[in-house]
Amino acid sequence: MFSIQFPLRIGSTHSHHKEHHSCHSKTGSQKRNRKIIMAATINDTTNQEYDRSKEVRQFDDSKIGVKGLIDSGITSIPKFFIHSAETLSDLKPKRSSRLPDSESNLIPTIDISGLEDSNRRSAVVDKVGRACREFGFFQVVNHGVPLEVLDRTIGAIKGFHELPTEEKMRWYRREMGTGVSFLSNVDLFHSKAASWRDTLQMTLGPNLPELEEIPWGKLKDLTFLDARTMAAHYYPYCPQPDLTVGIMSHTDPGVLTVLLQDQIGGLQVKHGEDWVDVKPVPGAIVINVGDIMQILSNNEYKSNEHRVLANGCQEPRISIAIFFNPLKRDNLFGPFPELISPEKPAVYREFVYTDYIKRFFTKELDGKSLTNYYKL
Repeated sequence: MFSIQFPLRIGSTHSHHKEHHSCHSKTGSQKRNRKIIMAATINDTTNQEYDRSKEVRQFDDSKIGVKGLIDSGITSIPKFFIHSAETLSDLKPKRSSRLPDSESNLIPTIDISGLEDSNRRSAVVDKVGRACREFGFFQVVNHGVPLEVLDRTIGAIKGFHELPTEEKMRWYRREMGTGVSFLSNVDLFHSKAASWRDTLQMTLGPNLPELEEIPWGKLKDLTFLDARTMAAHYYPYCPQPDLTVGIMSHTDPGVLTVLLQDQIGGLQVKHGEDWVDVKPVPGAIVINVGDIMQILSNNEYKSNEHRVLANGCQEPRISIAIFFNPLKRDNLFGPFPELISPEKPAVYREFVYTDYIKRFFTKELDGKSLTNYYKL
């Protein structure tokens, strides 16, 4: 599932990352980017005229990403990365509502080994269903993907993001026509404030290996496992993590998301009025429900809000998300008919997926789920 090959020289960057990160030299590329970076890092509140759109455009045109800003030696973040007081006040839980330590790791971790045993399989299915209803998130262990494969995948993504800026620039684009793009903030021109991360995106579908081994027959018939996109996020050190976020609170628009995260941490899920950490578990893969699945299940499964805090650690945070989406985008989607009854009528109207995804990509990533738009 996570076997990724890059036609790039990435082998040597992973092993000496810490040394490279902490010992900066004034390379030619850094000097050439200095003028653009200085323009992009104007966050002096005494400045009478602040042209946000101009500075966002300058940053995007520079193609250096957030990693490039850090490499330049900045000690404060550009103004367009600073979030509102309302958003920032919610980053840390109020002391009165902080969960006790015994309840701080609420997101279930499910062992999915031994599924050939019918009784065990039934028990695992029950656990997964309960997790989807209560949290919309869970982690799986003993999934069959070797730990060294997961580690190599994280290392490959880290290696790409730590390539020289000139090499990464070749892939910096917002269009996905080639199937590969490197960018910072997919919603950069729609959001009120940018988030502190860079992303490598790839389309991985429609060819899915060993389709017959996937047990979700209904999802296969609807091509929900055919169109896959990878978003490999790089959250570098942020000099002012209390003024921004790694990614804003949002829900995923697709069917399911499969996430591999490293051990740095920072992913949080909304649970009631609290934000719960999805604490990294060695060798675990995170699964979460997307908006389409919530609609299909007629609100049985929850597409939950989640976010990532800005990274205050010197070591960068890496996460790799695989989004499963419908391939047949002109079909009508709505709650499964077998889940509709007089006792539980349809919560959502039918819609065409192309309309749905267009709405997603013309708004900022925020906590307002698209599911609300299609409610009856």
